[in-house]
Amino acid sequence: MTETEPLFLKPYFQPKIWGGRKLATQFGYQIPDGKIGECWAISAHPHGPSTIKNGPLAGETLAEAWASHREYFGNVKGNVFPLLTKILDAEASLSVQVHPDDAYAAEHEHELGKTECWYIIDADPGSYLIYGHTAKTQAELKEMIDNGEWDKLLKKVPVKKGDFFYVPSGTVHALNKGIMALETQQSSDTTYRLYDYDRVGDDGKKRELHIDQSLDTITVPAVDPDLHINTRKDGKNATVTTFIEPPVSPHFSVYQWKLDDGTLSLRRGDAPYTLVSVIDGTGALHLSDGTTYQLKKGVHFILPYQIKEWTLTGTMNIIASEPSKDPE
Repeated sequence: MTETEPLFLKPYFQPKIWGGRKLATQFGYQIPDGKIGECWAISAHPHGPSTIKNGPLAGETLAEAWASHREYFGNVKGNVFPLLTKILDAEASLSVQVHPDDAYAAEHEHELGKTECWYIIDADPGSYLIYGHTAKTQAELKEMIDNGEWDKLLKKVPVKKGDFFYVPSGTVHALNKGIMALETQQSSDTTYRLYDYDRVGDDGKKRELHIDQSLDTITVPAVDPDLHINTRKDGKNATVTTFIEPPVSPHFSVYQWKLDDGTLSLRRGDAPYTLVSVIDGTGALHLSDGTTYQLKKGVHFILPYQIKEWTLTGTMNIIASEPSKDPE
């Protein structure tokens, strides 16, 4: 194979107690009834695989393509597709939670750990995140949890549209109400719920907490990542922002490609494939073989191994990611 098509994907939608309807009203998705919190846009996870819409793999899930057509992904090793891209609609606040690292998740959950990051698509005035905690020792952490001293323990961080947050495993965190975010994460669905505002589920019972697992996995004291976000002008009326890459993030690199009636030509480096999400605007993707694909807000696709370079035109805000290493 020398050239092939991008893999355009149909998302999988997840109902959540904290979800809303913005995935329909702001992104135009046909979503199920009820409170829909998550669009699993680029996913090979068994809890919500996305489906390929075009080309010779049309109708296959991304997980099936990963298992049977590894040539699209540079024949890299690994039992599972390593990344997952979501859009989150937090009409209400998510639980305060923490995710395990690879070693703990492999032993206790039999899947990857979960390091993630957020690009804030939109945020109501006054919105904030829970990000980090104040405990200096494991004993102090346990005492504050046992005593329910949540206002003292949890750090609140103001948030606005366009912000970026890196959330490595072990970080206490929560998206709060009024926020939409694009999340890039390891392909894991393991969440340890630390605090849930004494909220009850549809069954009328308080949702399960995971205090022991949280105490096992929370990083103490909390560590703020040393990010070096860099934006450069490129092409015509376009910028490229590098939000995160190795060595700060061992699992993925995340970029923003932004065009204002512009043109941006890109070439992949060492990564075997690229995940792409259009979160605003319209435009086109042009490949070196002369083919063109129209793009709009809410479109998600993978540029497979065979597509080494491409050009974007139009007015768009795009978040892209690439795996940093093969999973163990």
